[in-house]
Amino acid sequence: MLELDQLQLQMLKEVADLHGTPEGAYNIRSDSRSLGRRSTANIDIVPKTDVSGLDITIKPFTKNESLHIPVIVTKSGLKETVYNDFHVGEGAKVLIVAGCGIDNCGNQDSQHDGIHRFFVGKNASVKYVEKHYGSGSGSGKRILNPVTEVYMEEGSSMEMEMVQIKGVDDTERTTLAELKADAKLVVRERLMTHENQRAVSVYDVKLNGTHSSADVVSRSVAKDRSFQKFDAKIEGNAECSGHTECDSIIMDEGKILAVPGLAANDVDAMLVHEAAIGKIAGEQIIKLMTLGLTEQQAEEQIINGFLR
Repeated sequence: MLELDQLQLQMLKEVADLHGTPEGAYNIRSDSRSLGRRSTANIDIVPKTDVSGLDITIKPFTKNESLHIPVIVTKSGLKETVYNDFHVGEGAKVLIVAGCGIDNCGNQDSQHDGIHRFFVGKNASVKYVEKHYGSGSGSGKRILNPVTEVYMEEGSSMEMEMVQIKGVDDTERTTLAELKADAKLVVRERLMTHENQRAVSVYDVKLNGTHSSADVVSRSVAKDRSFQKFDAKIEGNAECSGHTECDSIIMDEGKILAVPGLAANDVDAMLVHEAAIGKIAGEQIIKLMTLGLTEQQAEEQIINGFLR
């Protein structure tokens, strides 16, 4: 059994929905060291020797297994960069849960930069969940800059759930993907910023193979004086289909910038971008207030439903 203190347990619950030692393979990192690691017969976790990070190998045709690799930062002033490579074998079907939580109670900035590279084998299927969370009463910032690279072989699929709802002061999230024939990528991003927080999401997806497809959808809420930028580009280099969508609620003095990018380099590339930014409709709030909610409760109910 892992020995975790109350703060570590709380952070793991927030970023990975864990309530103790996870089943299956895992590596739990806290303040630049591993609290515990377990490989399985089908999932092998090996620390890198040249940089901080892991090499993770998932055997071909592994079915319905999970891997948890959450990160916790609790020391004010700690800054780290971690490199994790995932090699997913042909025909495998796995769940990978990552995510990072920073609790900063000091006056120095804390920062975690995670570079994840996925090599998804032929006909393999991956569900990837990445949640970011910040807490702590200190004046130091909580900074997260994840980079995700995805290289997908023929017939593979990857579903990515990218969530940041609370407490992260500054983030730049970059996702790069290259898809071969019949590969399918689905991304669902949920994001909320408040106070003076800043969040930039960049997606660059190359559809190189025949009948490859990508569906990238972001839902976000910008409160107070926060700033968000959604920069999504899909490049169609074959007969393929691509869709990006930014659907955002703006409140108070928030600012949101949506930057669509579509590059069709093949006559049979079908690419679509949609964007909508607006405030909560007054009639929605009034309707909920007639049911007994206060204006603030009505707003929270609408936002929770929007980001679900």
